[in-house]
Amino acid sequence: MPVKNRFAELQNEITEWRRDIHENPEILFETHRTSALVAEKLKEFGCDEIVTGIGRTGVVGVIKGKSDSAGKVIGLRADMDALPIHEATGLDYASKTPNAMHACGHDGHTAMLLGAAKYLSETRNFDGTVVLIFQPAEEGGGGGKEMCDDGMMDRWGIQEVYGMHNWPGKPIGAFSIRSGAFFAATDQFDITFEGRGGHAAKPQETIDTTVMSAQAVLALQTIASRNSDPVQQIVVSVTSFETSSKAFNVIPQRVQIKGTVRTMSSETRDLAEKRIKEICAGVAATFGGTGDVTYHRGYPVMANHEEQTEFAAKVATDISGSCEEAPLVMGGEDFAFMLEERPGAYILVGNGDSASVHHPEYNFNDEAIPAGCSWWAGIVEQRMPAA
Repeated sequence: MPVKNRFAELQNEITEWRRDIHENPEILFETHRTSALVAEKLKEFGCDEIVTGIGRTGVVGVIKGKSDSAGKVIGLRADMDALPIHEATGLDYASKTPNAMHACGHDGHTAMLLGAAKYLSETRNFDGTVVLIFQPAEEGGGGGKEMCDDGMMDRWGIQEVYGMHNWPGKPIGAFSIRSGAFFAATDQFDITFEGRGGHAAKPQETIDTTVMSAQAVLALQTIASRNSDPVQQIVVSVTSFETSSKAFNVIPQRVQIKGTVRTMSSETRDLAEKRIKEICAGVAATFGGTGDVTYHRGYPVMANHEEQTEFAAKVATDISGSCEEAPLVMGGEDFAFMLEERPGAYILVGNGDSASVHHPEYNFNDEAIPAGCSWWAGIVEQRMPAA
């Protein structure tokens, strides 16, 4: 099954949808315009059921095949939200919204799934039911979890679920995937060090939170280098360091630190949280201050299921001739919540030589549309072949 001719015919139309979405980005759960556009297109295609408001602003569409002898139900998921980034591409269809941009290609993901929906609605050449999942708030909002918490999987009887992401630097239309842990768990921490502020000329009268916090920043790096098994993946990054005073001659009373932890296993995740709390308490006590840690657990590890990964790779190979093993990714992906509820797989499709995702000059490559749409359609037609 190479790239389907129908998607070559539809490419210009799908590109128009994609660029319209790109021009009108919406952040987190505020995908009102995008969600309405998706619902309108699904209705136009003749989907059997369209439901809005799942996971606040998510949209679900249902397409029934020509037959349903086995009662098979497959979910296909695309994310819709943009990022709080000011676009710097200079494109004719660049974002019209200041400080909002489709810098991760979710406009392309949504457009490709719409393209597959149009084709599947036309042909219905499968035995079973397809549930199209258009999700808000992937970029840190946990929209996938909210859709699951709204009972999406049980309501539509979804048995397997599949997702896709574009990948800059990979040839257009090429695919890669891996079984098991794929994208990292993404946690955040907030640390407040409290001491005794005072005049910088009299440090002996203070408990210096700047020195205390600086020691803690360095000590936190030992979690990866000295506490974690060297063969386990872990990143501990301090990304913000803010003192309560900005004066050159004042030792601050308080310092606040923020950062992120990325891990690939629950054991390493637990270790990181435990050691952050212990290190901060110990360093603070050494200097006579206090260290208060708030640890926020974000997205879990996104782990592909073995059988579904093999199947997804086969479909990709049929389209492009090969499907490479993808490397581990220390970024997060909230499709993880859906894969915790149902078996499934998440694949990467090449975006060519573009800027990296989350960069103000990134743009989804419309030449990837036929391959991406063909993969969605192939998942359905090969997993649920017509009776």
